[in-house]
Amino acid sequence: METTSDNFFERVYAVARCIPYGKVTSYGAIAKVLGSARSARMVGWAMNAAHNLEDVPAHRVVNRKGMLTGKHHFDGTNLMQQLLESEGIVVVDNQIMNFESVFWEPKMID
Repeated sequence: METTSDNFFERVYAVARCIPYGKVTSYGAIAKVLGSARSARMVGWAMNAAHNLEDVPAHRVVNRKGMLTGKHHFDGTNLMQQLLESEGIVVVDNQIMNFESVFWEPKMID
């Protein structure tokens, strides 16, 4: 039986899969595009639960200020940062540099 949170998580993953290589978005931006603007924390829970889903680029989802707040959910001490840097995103002290230029605004998906 599918619960409401399972359905929400799948909708979060559908948006996350659309984040282009070399771009990031925020928990709040995903929540907003899903019509649940106050559910950024739940998007974070979904990203945490996505660690076994290889097709969900959870490393591309950060907080609204560009901080790598979810990094402790990745294996290894700097895996989230390393994944972002491999896509050309500059990270200093857990903060994405030029955040506005690499930010991707999610659009409604079908």
